[in-house]
Amino acid sequence: MRAVDIIRRKRDGYALTPDEIRSFVASAAGKPASPASTWADYQLSAMLMAIWIRGMTPGETAELTMQMTHSGRTFRWDDIPGPKVDKHSTGGVGDKTSLILGPLAAACGAIVPMMSGRGLGHTGGTLDKLESIPGFRVGLDEAEIRKVLKKTGIALISQTADVAPADRRLYALRDVTGTVESIPLISASILSKKLAEGISGLILDVKVGEGAFMKTLPDARELAQSLVRVGNANGVRTRARITSMDAPLGRAVGNSLEVIECIETLRGNGPCDLETLSVMLAADMLLLAGIADSPEDAEARVRSALTSGAGLEKFRDVIEAQGGNPAVIDDYSLLETTTQVLRVTASADGWLTGIQAEMIGRASMRLGGGRNRAEDTIDPAVGIVLLRKPGEAVRKGDAVLEVHYRNEDNLPLVRTICEAAIRIHDAPFAAVPISLEEVVD
Repeated sequence: MRAVDIIRRKRDGYALTPDEIRSFVASAAGKPASPASTWADYQLSAMLMAIWIRGMTPGETAELTMQMTHSGRTFRWDDIPGPKVDKHSTGGVGDKTSLILGPLAAACGAIVPMMSGRGLGHTGGTLDKLESIPGFRVGLDEAEIRKVLKKTGIALISQTADVAPADRRLYALRDVTGTVESIPLISASILSKKLAEGISGLILDVKVGEGAFMKTLPDARELAQSLVRVGNANGVRTRARITSMDAPLGRAVGNSLEVIECIETLRGNGPCDLETLSVMLAADMLLLAGIADSPEDAEARVRSALTSGAGLEKFRDVIEAQGGNPAVIDDYSLLETTTQVLRVTASADGWLTGIQAEMIGRASMRLGGGRNRAEDTIDPAVGIVLLRKPGEAVRKGDAVLEVHYRNEDNLPLVRTICEAAIRIHDAPFAAVPISLEEVVD
């Protein structure tokens, strides 16, 4: 069947067959069955728009995900004993849990082949945070990944170029054709890369709020349900949590600053919200891996790995195994930081009812802590520290935010954004819990 005929079928509201989806994905991956079945970019874009308008059934979405997963390389770790599990977050400001929960889960016996991406937007991604550690290598080949997993039980790595190549092309087209906000396309994009990891269990952290892609609970719930349904349909035990992202997670926003906060959290000295969520997600991973018998057992195991220091030592081990300097665990001066600091103060007496995450993220990007374009270089030293958190009482003139900067070019704008991000009222308020809902199949 010609590409135009398949596009018409989806445009008219019909469910696509596996063969039609295969034709679409194969061309996106540059592997059409024949020259006659090749789709041009404008045809791929037309199909994306048809999907955006008409949607997809759960069966179509599961098939699209499976085809995208197998459009490139997939991994197997049969020679490494132990359950293989991972976690994925839809992203937010100060979202650094991977550096905490991965080592904790591995310290409890899980095998964690965690492939992550780089940040595009207000803050750096997991890889950017890791690369702020001197010498840390995220671009490992399969033999190196296998060696690290056998040695430490965890690998914190970048996606290789041959993983889900169809997604790479389709994502680029979605970005320029106004078709990003499609639940089936988001689900297939996220899961095609995760399913290629060779895991048997996946926990998803779906963020909702000011600093998240999904701004409302109904939208976040719809995405979480789709992800869980499609993951399970493709043979990977999948669960999701919907978690709050109105204020930044933890206190640090910025790559080196977040690495320090992760190490402090693994020491047992981290912010309550960051520790709570990291432990919660790591416990979910143990349940999916079959290591724990109940939620209570899973949390007790993770808490033990935290308080004993086993999680911290696991992080030290993986830093060394991937070429980084493990001395950063004990000497933060080895990380790139700046001594230039601007404090943003409270404008009135009252209670902090909010520190808007999206604004703090935008301010961090203006400092150089995030990317506006994919080719932008991130400055690991800069960022913002929350000296106060929502729910705390403040007096006029109290320092609320600490801006770590390298140069003063954007400092006036950053200060204006930070001041606008602070919400103060004359009465206390009830804090929103970090985990709002669990989604299981």
